[in-house]
Amino acid sequence: MAANMKAVKLRIKSVQSTMQITKAMELVASSKLRKAKERAETCRPYFRTLHSTLKSIAVGNTDFMSVYAKEAENQKVCYVVIGGDRGLAGGYNSNLFKCLEADSKGKEYVVLPIGKKALEYFQRRGVEIVTEEYATVADVNVADCYTMAKMLCEKFRLGEFGHIELCYTNFISMLSQQPEVFSMLPLKDLTKDEDDKTNEPIKELILYEPDSTTVFDAIVPEYLAGLIYGGVCEGLASELAARRTAMDAATKNAGEMIDKLNLYYNRARQASITQEITEIVAGAEGL
Repeated sequence: MAANMKAVKLRIKSVQSTMQITKAMELVASSKLRKAKERAETCRPYFRTLHSTLKSIAVGNTDFMSVYAKEAENQKVCYVVIGGDRGLAGGYNSNLFKCLEADSKGKEYVVLPIGKKALEYFQRRGVEIVTEEYATVADVNVADCYTMAKMLCEKFRLGEFGHIELCYTNFISMLSQQPEVFSMLPLKDLTKDEDDKTNEPIKELILYEPDSTTVFDAIVPEYLAGLIYGGVCEGLASELAARRTAMDAATKNAGEMIDKLNLYYNRARQASITQEITEIVAGAEGL
């Protein structure tokens, strides 16, 4: 009985140590989350406006034949995958990879992983990787996104792949993050919405200098960099929110486990004391 009580006591101390770690990780994620959330919400209008503007130009202008706007002959896909840097974030990374697997089924593709978990995932599976340079998503800045965009545009023009898609986690709220795959190039892949009739007069309202094709081709790398940076901001906020939720649940579970272990320990201790009293009484009666 004494050995059993000692094991329970050690188990309680172990769970308490784990609980302190999960609580600390929850507090760290919470402190970082506010800033990441604000950055994601600030970037989101630029993300959407940039996308709708380029889409409007591609749909509303027939005066040019940009390689970025015409229908792709090469069906190979390049996925820009924005994963996390660390684990202990619930299903954040696994849900992202499941979304990618569902979208890439039956397709020939390469990946540009951003984040340590994404890089490790594709290395284990032997998927062709465009570059391993961006292994830490927290260190990716606007300049890095522009460098990535220029590299992707160059490979796209050379015909190494015919589609570029962004796989990231969309930050909806503190408790909800949705992984999704977003088509970036070519712009002809994007379906025309019903309200896009307002975009038709654009070619009459805009004068391009020196010509529409040159202007459009110069804007596309900026467009791609903006979308990637927006995805990075959304992904960082989603990862922190997922980690905060996971660590909060882990802390609560640890507290419940400690309560159960304390109850078991007290019962065992009470049983041990009762047994000792019974032995003393029996010994006294024997005398």
